[in-house]
Amino acid sequence: MTDPIRPDREIMEYDVVIVGAGPSGLSCAIRLKQLSPDLSVCILEKGSEVGAHLLSGAAFETRALNELFPDWKERGAPLKTMASEDRFLFLTKTKAFRLPNPPQMNNHGNYIISLGELGRWLADQAQEIGVEIFPGFAAAEVLYNSSGEVVGVATGDMGIGKDGEHRPDFTPGVEIRARQTIFAEGAHGSLTKTLIAQYDLRKHSDPQTYSLGVKEIWEIRPEMHKDGLILHTIGWPMDSKTYGGSWMYHFGGNMVSIGFVTGLDYSNPYLSPFEEMQRFKTHPAIRKYLEGGRRVSYGARALAAGGLQSLPKLSFPGGVLIGDTAG
Repeated sequence: MTDPIRPDREIMEYDVVIVGAGPSGLSCAIRLKQLSPDLSVCILEKGSEVGAHLLSGAAFETRALNELFPDWKERGAPLKTMASEDRFLFLTKTKAFRLPNPPQMNNHGNYIISLGELGRWLADQAQEIGVEIFPGFAAAEVLYNSSGEVVGVATGDMGIGKDGEHRPDFTPGVEIRARQTIFAEGAHGSLTKTLIAQYDLRKHSDPQTYSLGVKEIWEIRPEMHKDGLILHTIGWPMDSKTYGGSWMYHFGGNMVSIGFVTGLDYSNPYLSPFEEMQRFKTHPAIRKYLEGGRRVSYGARALAAGGLQSLPKLSFPGGVLIGDTAG
């Protein structure tokens, strides 16, 4: 067995370790096992369970799922609400104007899904074919060998006091060694940032730009729910100099996913993406759906928005970047 980089840590060895149990990390693990069933593959997930950080609805195109599982319907994939109508609105402070739907936002044939449910289903499929998943264990450190190649990751130490000293309950992290380490952390991942700096992966790309999506799940009154409705807006509460827009997706059980995205290159130092989301919900065209309903959950996440020219180099010695972390 390989010696640990730090002598107080235990080692676990795999062929492939994947950091992040989102859709890209889980799909990657499944595809690896489909192509080579003898590979040992594990996934580290910082959330308490798979799907804990996948708070959102999504308008989902099935092309990739068709390739991964042609029989996904028979397997019981949680795709239940077919998109039925697209609406695209320009908002002023008090009015809403219907605009033609941009062709790239045509959701005919797509489904409205819960990303959390999809993540949990993908995890079940992965575990059935031998992928090991460790929720509640965040990768805290990239491991390198003497040649500068990535050889795995380590989980964080537990039981460290505010003063940085070890408490009596101190437990060292574990080194997860692998022939290939795949990073699927999501946008602006903490370990990915260190890899980009270590290998200068942005040397030949434009600077990345980011947005922040504030999102909520609501249960609304049945008379206001329209199964399969997809609503996007631009305009208010953003001014003409600030990038932003919203979504509202109606899916099963009188639930809607609603969110507002704000470009993080805004020039107004007093602007708060959270407050803009709250203002957006007071617009007459939006408030009518939410009145009398209840918010079930909420959260936020960064979104990579720079486009193809901002993608870094995706491979480096010992590993690759996939999914949103590739942005």
